[in-house]
Amino acid sequence: MARTWQLQEAKAKFSELVDRALKGEAQIVTRRGKAAVVVLDIKTYRQLIKENQTAWEALREFAPRVENKLVDELFKRPEAEQREVEL
Repeated sequence: MARTWQLQEAKAKFSELVDRALKGEAQIVTRRGKAAVVVLDIKTYRQLIKENQTAWEALREFAPRVENKLVDELFKRPEAEQREVEL
């Protein structure tokens, strides 16, 4: 199961964060309360960057190990400001 770390905690406990990632658990680091980066073991990373693999195929392999709400948070689109349009 993925764990979420605040940036300060991730810095202070980096060895623990890496140990968890090496066990195949994605580690999400937040900055200012928003998901910023994911730390993965090298095997998972290499699976994700396969040149002949589509992004969807890579995510499908990886997704079962990550909770749905965390996936939603990682891929959430920022809300755009509305703008006025002249007709």
